[in-house]
Order: sequence, then structure tokens, then C-alpha cells
Amino acid sequence: MGKKESTFINMVLVLFVITAVASLALGGIYNLTKEPIALAKKAKRERAIKEVIPDFDTLISYKVMPATGKDSVTISLGYKNDTLMGTAIASYSNNGYDPTQIQLMVGFLPNGIIKNTSVTQQKETPGLGVKIKDAKFKNQFMGINPAEFNLTVTKDGGDIDAITAATITSRAFCEAVQQANDVYQKEGGNK
Repeated sequence: MGKKESTFINMVLVLFVITAVASLALGGIYNLTKEPIALAKKAKRERAIKEVIPDFDTLISYKVMPATGKDSVTISLGYKNDTLMGTAIASYSNNGYDPTQIQLMVGFLPNGIIKNTSVTQQKETPGLGVKIKDAKFKNQFMGINPAEFNLTVTKDGGDIDAITAATITSRAFCEAVQQANDVYQKEGGNK
């Protein structure tokens, strides 16, 4: 049997078969990894909630659209023996140095005081903007009442010391915390 002649039709058929096989393989891999990825995201979210609010035994979550912003935020109310222990709000900012959205979990005690914050997503500059995850920066938000505290960097007249050489990232973090506070003030523990 001799070599097949390369014709346009033969080349198109071979490319079609290769594309079909590759598509089926990618679809199969997607289906295999979809559930583990969703479980990993859920576990990461639950760890962040546990980090920012006191111990709870029941969690009620719902989404709302903030007054400013293009994406919804998730509010999670943590109860222990039917008593509200804290409210965790998954907030974000699109104004970081990197175009990837900065996502935070901000925890409020029932009296409106910020208990803690947790960075759940960021791709800021290594060695600079990534310091938003460091205690030195994050601890500025712990134990404060946002009603009595200006959640902007000192360079903008606020009360937060920006990370050196990462003011844009610091502003974005402050913006996400302010958005969480705005949602908390409007929605609070009302569910």
C-alpha cells in the first residue's frame, strides 16, 4: 500500500479528527477535576470564615449586590446555640496593582467591630503588594470600629499605614474592607 496523497480534504479530515479527540480529552479532564476544584474552593472559603469570626456551629450564607461594585458579595452569619457570633463578608477590589481581583474575607463581631481579615485571592507584586497578607498590615484592621476609623491610607488622609512601595495594593485592600463594612452596615446580621 502506498502513501496517501495529501489533498485538502485529507488534511481537513485529519485536523478534524485530531481536534475532536483533543476536545473529548479536555472535556473528560474538566469533568474529572470540576468537583475536586469546587470542594477545594469551598474548603478555602470555610477556613477563611473560621479565621475571621468566633467559633460557630451553624452558618447561614447569602449573596447581595453592594451599592458600589460589579460583583455580588457573600455574607455568612455564624451562629452558636442560636446566638449570632459574627458576620463574615467576602469582599473584593478590582483596583489592585495586578488586574486580578483582590478578594478578602472580613469578619465583624455583632457590635460592628472588625475581628479579623483574611486574603483569599491576590496576585500582587511578590515582595511588595503580597505583604497585604502579613500580620503587620492586616492587624491594623483588627479590633477597630469602622464607624470611628477612616479606612483609607494615611496618604489619602486615612488611618491605615500603607505598605511601603505598594500604596495601590494597600488602597485596594482598604477599599475591599470599606465595601465589606458598607454591606455590613446595610445588611448586618439581618437574616
